[in-house]
Amino acid sequence: MNPPKPQSQPQLRDVLRQSIWAKGLTPEQMARVEAETVETFVPKGGYVCRKGEPVDAWLGIIEGLAKMTNLSAEGKSITFTGMQAGAWFGEGSLLKKEPRKYDVTALRDSRIARMPAATFQWLLDTSLPFTHFLLMQLNERLGQFIGMVEFDRLLDVDSRVARCLAAMFNTHLYPGANPLLQISQEEIGYLSGASRQRVNQALQVLEKEGLLRVDYGGIHILDLDGLRRFQA
Repeated sequence: MNPPKPQSQPQLRDVLRQSIWAKGLTPEQMARVEAETVETFVPKGGYVCRKGEPVDAWLGIIEGLAKMTNLSAEGKSITFTGMQAGAWFGEGSLLKKEPRKYDVTALRDSRIARMPAATFQWLLDTSLPFTHFLLMQLNERLGQFIGMVEFDRLLDVDSRVARCLAAMFNTHLYPGANPLLQISQEEIGYLSGASRQRVNQALQVLEKEGLLRVDYGGIHILDLDGLRRFQA
């Protein structure tokens, strides 16, 4: 099997213009967003943002993969969600003007867009479509977290892996997701709370069910609805 051809890196301006929230902006609003939003690079294992730090920007993933986590007082780590290219996050802390409540770390080398808090607030004050987007964003995120608690408490590992993969295809939170999900078994383990070996077993089960195919460079999703409904 031939390896996939390398793709050109997305440019920050193109990513901004293609974002769902940008669709309703005026040319003047878009011009300010493009002028004030900057790009940073976070290496694998590095922090995109840290719990307790002041919130100075709304964050988006241009390229890469990250996870949102927290630590208990005993040092146990819990993963809230994984975020791939196209995801924007951190609006809750910006709206409440409070320090961040979680860490976000890069699972692979990642390029991060940072929209200054002042720009974010200005859009909120001047753009009704942007406000509507944020309402949908918060609602989708709430549903995602409620589902995560349910899956973690009620489902076995095979089903958690299935839901973890399906969650990466939320069209509002992760627009433009490709059926070939370029994610490693180790990364799935971080997001689903399972070892790499156990993830491998779960993927074999899901592949036998005809829900996905493990391909070179990632996992090809064949039946997204089936993944969402799967329960061992």
